[in-house]
Amino acid sequence: MNSHHSPLGNRFRGYLPVVVDIETAGFNAKKNPLLEIAAIIVEPDADGWLRVTEKHHANVIPFKNAELDEAALKFNGIDPYHPFRMAVDEKEALTKLFCPIRAALKRNHCKRAILVGHNPAFDINFLNAAIDRTQNKRSPFHPFSTFDTATLGGLMYGQTVLAKIAEAAGLEWDNQRAHSALYDAGQTAELFCIICNRWKTLSAD
Repeated sequence: MNSHHSPLGNRFRGYLPVVVDIETAGFNAKKNPLLEIAAIIVEPDADGWLRVTEKHHANVIPFKNAELDEAALKFNGIDPYHPFRMAVDEKEALTKLFCPIRAALKRNHCKRAILVGHNPAFDINFLNAAIDRTQNKRSPFHPFSTFDTATLGGLMYGQTVLAKIAEAAGLEWDNQRAHSALYDAGQTAELFCIICNRWKTLSAD
């Protein structure tokens, strides 16, 4: 991809949209651990249309003395200590995701990444808690600004539930794969691209 062709540097006030989905063992970002995190990078193609370009994912080992909510684990179907998860600690997981995001910032002439999520207050709170615990000083993300696909879905399609918005946008939705960080982030990213590209079309009319 030609990094100088339709860079995102001027599209979102210098922010690079990165779609993030996080699966956890509860709702308390300070006490309950992050178990899965996925980050999807979207960039313009040669014609300026926003596309998914990279997908990154990590399974995460619960941090020391973390509290596991059994109801949350039953809901997302995650066994935090299953050996085949190939899980890594929070520090390694964040490094794995942040490195390619910083590279994308550079090639798109952006200053910070902005978290795109479905009801992203949840995701940004857990991400920030993990950043604090690991004392990570190189987070590419803006600490509190986000883009919300629930709001965008309400505007474009009159729907706020991710599966309903996806259906309205013409995307397939697999309930068996839902509530996996990588699947949900991937669908959210496709949806975000569809909405941004639709707005580009409308703006050109």
